[in-house]
Amino acid sequence: MTGGAVCVLGRTGVNFGAGFTGGFAYVLDLERNFVDRYNHELIDISRIHPEAMQSHVQHLEGLLERHVAESASVWADEILSDLRTFLPKFWVVKPKAASIDSLIENLRRAA
Repeated sequence: MTGGAVCVLGRTGVNFGAGFTGGFAYVLDLERNFVDRYNHELIDISRIHPEAMQSHVQHLEGLLERHVAESASVWADEILSDLRTFLPKFWVVKPKAASIDSLIENLRRAA
């Protein structure tokens, strides 16, 4: 991925993030095994902390709302209905070269 944002609501494959040069991802990790599945050389991951990452929380919520509106996804709607419980299970994934604070700002400028 070279730009934009993606939200993964299911299991990822191995070596997630290979070729990741820009943008970022939110990955829901219900099985707690994402740390064994991502490309440690190219990307960094961090948990979403609502107090310190409010802009990411709002962005993720907007992505989920849009997904529900466009696809009628029952799973995304369930996550939205109990977002406070699901938030600690999400990772923010970014290229090592990018600042986590700049990711949302860059996306806003592009919009």
